[in-house]
Parts: sequence; C-alpha cells; structure tokens
Amino acid sequence: MSRILIVEDESIIRSALKRLLEKNGYDISDVESVADATTHHSLDSFDLIISDLRLPGAPGTDLIELAGSVPVLIMTSYASLRSAVDAMKLGAVDYIAKPFDHDEMLNTVAGILQQRSAPASQPEAAPAESGSQTSIIGSCQAMQELYRRIAKVARTDATVLILGESGTGKELAARAIHEQSDRSGKPMICVNCAAIPETLIESELFGHEKGAFTGATSSRSGLIEAADGGTLFLDEIGELPLEAQARLLRFLQEGEIRRVGAVQPLTVDVRLIAATHRDLKNRARSGQFREDLYYRLYVMELRMPPLRERDNDIIELAEAFLDKQSQKLGCEHLNFTPEARQLLRSYHWPGNVRELENAIERAVILADGHQITPDLLGLEVEPQSLSELESQYQQSQAEPSRSERPRTDLSLDDYFQRFVLENQDQMSETELAKTLGISRKSLWERRQKLGIPRKPKG
Repeated sequence: MSRILIVEDESIIRSALKRLLEKNGYDISDVESVADATTHHSLDSFDLIISDLRLPGAPGTDLIELAGSVPVLIMTSYASLRSAVDAMKLGAVDYIAKPFDHDEMLNTVAGILQQRSAPASQPEAAPAESGSQTSIIGSCQAMQELYRRIAKVARTDATVLILGESGTGKELAARAIHEQSDRSGKPMICVNCAAIPETLIESELFGHEKGAFTGATSSRSGLIEAADGGTLFLDEIGELPLEAQARLLRFLQEGEIRRVGAVQPLTVDVRLIAATHRDLKNRARSGQFREDLYYRLYVMELRMPPLRERDNDIIELAEAFLDKQSQKLGCEHLNFTPEARQLLRSYHWPGNVRELENAIERAVILADGHQITPDLLGLEVEPQSLSELESQYQQSQAEPSRSERPRTDLSLDDYFQRFVLENQDQMSETELAKTLGISRKSLWERRQKLGIPRKPKG
C-alpha cells in the first residue's frame, strides 16, 4: 500500500482529500504545514507528498528539497501558468489546480506512483516505440531530472528554452520532447540561427512573396510554415537578428506569420523549442536580445549538464559511441584500456558529448588492434600533463632522501594527490599548475574532484 502525506492548511480540503485517497486504497497521513511535516514525520518514508503551494510559514515548494527523492505534487488555487511553471522549475513532479476534480487527482496520483515504481534502469528520454529516433544516454542524477522534465513538458504545448554549453545535446533533448508529444506525427523543423546569413534569416523563417527583394523570382514558404502542426526548433536563438526577433515575437503572441513582402498574415499552429549556449537574460539587459521575446521564451527551461559534471555517464557514453563506430566502420569489437578509461574520466571535455563522440570515432579509425589506448583518443593537453605527473612522482620517489619505497600500483589520481600534498607547502598554486603542465583551473577542478584542500593562508 502506497503511503502519501498531505500538507494542507485548510482542514475541509485536507479531510476531503484524505477520505478520497483512503477510499481508493492509499495509506494517508496529513499535516497543516511544512514545519509539522518535518517535525512529526520522516519524509523519506512516504511514496508521495501532496502539498498546497501557499501554507502558513514556509511554502509547499520547500518540501521538494527536504523530501529528497520523494516526489512532491503541488496544489494551488492560483491556477496561473506562472505559479505552475515556478513550482516545476523548483522540482515539483506535477501540479494540480484547486478546486480539483476527483478523477483528475486520482489519475495524477496513480501516474506519479506508477512512474516512481518503474525500473530505474530505463532512463531514455525518448519513447520505446520502434519509430523513436532519439536516445539520450546517461543515468546520473542531473540526467534523471532532465528526463523527468522532458516527459512532463512534452505533454504540453508550452514554449521551451533549452540552455547548455555547446555539444551537450540540446537538439537531442528537443527531439525527445517532440517525439513524446502529440505532435510526434507531424514535422519537426530544426534551424541553426547562427548558420544562416543575417540577410536571409527572415526569408528562411517566414518565407517571401515573388518580387519581395532582388532574386525573389517566385513565392516561397518559410520554415515556420513548413512546421505547421509540428515543432520548430531554433538552435542558437541568441544569434537571431533583432528584426527577426520582432517577427518571431509576433508569431509567438498571435500564432500567425507574414511572409516577406506579403500583406495578409498566415495562421500557423507550431510549437516552439529554442536553445542557446548564451546568457539571454544578460543579452536582453544589454540590448542585444529583445527582453519581451526573452520572457516569451522563458516559459519552461531545461538545462543540459556539461559532460564533466556527469560522473560515470562519461564511460557509459564512451562505450555506446565505441559500439556505434565499431559497427559503422565494420571493426571487430574494441575495448578501452584501463589507462584510456582513466583519461576519459579525468579529461575536462570542453566540447562535451560532441567532443567525446569525435574522439571515439578518431580512435576507432586509427586503432590497429583490439584496444583503444590514450594516444588514439587525441586528447593532447590532459594526457601529457598526466604522464608528466607520473614521471615526476616516480622520480621523486627514487630520490635518496625518501624513506618510502617507490610504488608502481598507484593510479594517476594517486600520483596527483601525493604530488600536490607533498609540494603545496613550497609551491604556489600557479607554480604547482605550471610544474604539472596544467592550468590553474584544471588544478582547482582536480582538487575538487579528489577532495584535496588547499593549504590555509598565513
């Protein structure tokens, strides 16, 4: 029997909801505030928490962090899109407006509990049907949160803004949203705003009439019109010229477009997903991006985590890319050496997943045997510094003044840790980084990864 905690300060609503859920076989506890919930109950003992948004003392959304992995369903009598979106951004599993329909509440609760009990070993954001084109790989906590948000927002027509560094897979996330939506049978048009010349971007997006400009020898529909009924994905929207931004804003506000040179507008039904690696809010403040368009785009936000923050996903992705490239190039099964795996884990990956895939493809092409070694990956900076580090440590261990015998079974992380701890009293951070052949930033990141504190000043 699933255990559910109700947090609601209005006794009539709390009692009615408790009776409804108990009648349908749930084990219910109820309190009237966040403070009561944390004082009288262990939140992680519940399968679901249903909380009002506005409560005496702390808001219901505070329970999201306090509950950890337990999903929190937010109820609000302020059924505005803004309050719902804010709750979702904070991590609510879902929201429901008061007064709620009994069937809607029961269906929502059943859906959340069913999803919670599903095996955690199936993290793909894309549906499992054979027609699905998208498979996002990764099982770290940040990616699990991303999958959950994709599944949630896909059921709506809300505009989505995907943020993340270059190479993190923003287009894959957009495709996953499209494929899980009701529009999956309609076209998804992808446009890289940075790849189209500024003089042509309006014509490409909105189309043009014959004679609208020199070279317009016939009428032509634009990419937004081509996406009618489906999804338009605008990648690198931060590069869109201001004139085109004004046209795009009208499209979002009115659901209509006007071809360049046309008088009459055309009504279109298109769901917009945008992506950028830029800080649009700062660009809006500086006048480089329309502020009104920014807030139109900022309905639901998804953040793509950089590869360096995805822990064991790096090896999972590398193995998947290795299998893919081996099949593509007709190679026998290849595998990574322990040294290559160590390098994959420790490398900074400024180009993210795209850089990883390119490195694996290069290694498969160059491989002569059955193993992928560090030199085949072509990651120049980090491998050099690590090999230098190993050599330096072995040399230092061989000095007569050392009482400890040299060890050959230490990992490169062990070498790094010992080198830093033994030399940071005599060297500054700049000197340590220079000696190791890495940047100060890389030195700081490795300290964070390995938990090596800096020497206190003074």
